[in-house]
Amino acid sequence: MVDSLQRVKAQASEGIILDQITNGIKEIWDDQVAGIGIGVPSIVDPRSGTVYNVQNIPSWTEVELKAHIENIFHVRVEVNNDANCFALGEKWFGKGQQNEDLIGLVIGTGIAGGIIIDDRLYAGEKCGAGEFGMLPYKDHYFEYYCSGQFFTREGGVSGEELARLALQGDKQAKAVYTQFGHHMGNMIQAILYALAPSKIILGGSISKSYDLFQEAMYKTLADFAFQKILDALVIETSEHPDISVLGAAGLVSHE
Repeated sequence: MVDSLQRVKAQASEGIILDQITNGIKEIWDDQVAGIGIGVPSIVDPRSGTVYNVQNIPSWTEVELKAHIENIFHVRVEVNNDANCFALGEKWFGKGQQNEDLIGLVIGTGIAGGIIIDDRLYAGEKCGAGEFGMLPYKDHYFEYYCSGQFFTREGGVSGEELARLALQGDKQAKAVYTQFGHHMGNMIQAILYALAPSKIILGGSISKSYDLFQEAMYKTLADFAFQKILDALVIETSEHPDISVLGAAGLVSHE
């Protein structure tokens, strides 16, 4: 069983959010369920299932999520970083099935990646690997320039609204997406120098507007020092809207 329901209330207390997650599971619960996989936008101890310092949920500083859910549903529960779930979903069920090495890069209100090396997830300590958005860049860090907040700041509207304007021919909106593509090109260069994956799969809400920043991104990528690595790289967008949910489910179904 794989399903997605609603967003959690980010500003609510720890207990209220746990209740919302629990109630969401109950809505789709079936006695045939063998386990529950959960992806969270933060660092995680996958062994204990403890979630730490969720940046967009202030009340979640140290939450024993795995134990809480297991105590209620009495099935196996696996917890991991949501970008890792995205990368695993693509590896197991999506466009990464033929790739030994890949990066799943999720671009939304923030930006983060999941890393697959030699057909296995590389999560690092507390699932902290892949936080490419926190790498220093210019006067801030990559997330400042390579996520939805860039469009809000530079265009005054959401990335989705700016994309609509750009597709209607708005020159200012097009220019913002060109700038975004330049910043994305620099971020992907950093990823290539560190990991040299054969494929990068883009997901998240901003990836839906890939056609608007692809050209500028590749123009910046042309400055990459090692042409053979660049020639081997394939960059695609995810096709499955629930690939992260599939990846979370796969935490249980794939050993």
